[in-house]
Amino acid sequence: MSSFRATVENMSKIMDDMGITELDLERQFLFGVYRKHIHLSKQQAVATSVGVISNTPKATSSQAVSGHILKSPMVGVAYLSSEPGAKPFVKVGSTVNAGDTVALVEAMKTFNPIKADVSGVVKEIFVTDGTAVEYDTPIMVIE
Repeated sequence: MSSFRATVENMSKIMDDMGITELDLERQFLFGVYRKHIHLSKQQAVATSVGVISNTPKATSSQAVSGHILKSPMVGVAYLSSEPGAKPFVKVGSTVNAGDTVALVEAMKTFNPIKADVSGVVKEIFVTDGTAVEYDTPIMVIE
């Protein structure tokens, strides 16, 4: 087992040094094939300190953002409602209070509530249902 761990640690260091953020694994067994796609988030570039979001589905580098940017606390898949076809937690223009659930992020088959950490009005939503998010990916702006 320690040989496997050393291999993974070495691969991780090499990937980090080379700036590689995605990896496809495939291993064949007698009973079938194991395939896994891994997307690492360490190399993600999101410039929020200057008020510009450059790595989100809807945003472009020319959009200036004012207000509080709510970010994903984990890697997973974002959802804006509790289930398919249900009313979204919030829409642009919705008023939220700190602690209100505004989205879900599914990680390892667990739906984790994303709660507003400030009170205000939702000005922009950067994700859609089923959007893959990484740690610190902007989800929405609350002003």
